[in-house]
Amino acid sequence: MKKIMLLCTMFIMLAGCGKEDDIPQMLNVDLAVDPIQGQVKEPVKFQAKVTYGDEKVKDADDVSFEIWLANSDEHDKIAAKHKGNGIYEIEKTFDEEGTYYVYAHVTARDMHSMPKEEFVIGKPSPPEQNDGKKEMDEMNQEDMN
Repeated sequence: MKKIMLLCTMFIMLAGCGKEDDIPQMLNVDLAVDPIQGQVKEPVKFQAKVTYGDEKVKDADDVSFEIWLANSDEHDKIAAKHKGNGIYEIEKTFDEEGTYYVYAHVTARDMHSMPKEEFVIGKPSPPEQNDGKKEMDEMNQEDMN
C-alpha cells in the first residue's frame, strides 16, 4: 500500500512540474511614417500597428501621436483613429521644412509602449543631440505629478 501511495505521489508531483505556465504576452507597436521624406503642404500618414502576442488590438485604451520639429519645445499630440485590424492612424501636413520626430503613445492591455521615429519634411534641419532623453525626463516628471 505504501508503494502505491508513493508511486501516486510521484506521478502527481511530476504532473505538476510538467505544467507550463502561461507566458505573458507583450504589447508590440510597429510605427510607420509614409513618406519618411515628405514635402511641405503634402500629407504624411502616421500609422501604428498594435498587437498583443498574435492578437491584433482593436480596442486600445489610448493611441496618439506626439509630433515635433527637432530642437523645438512645441509638441503636437493628436489622437489616432482605429482603421481596422489593429491599425491606428492619422494624417497631417506640415508648413515648415526640417527634421521631425514622432512618438506613438499606445496604452492597451494595462501596458504602455511609445516607439519613436525620425522623418524629414523638405530639407533636413540639425537633428536633436539628446536623442530624446529630455523628452523622456519631461514625460516621467508629468507621470509623477
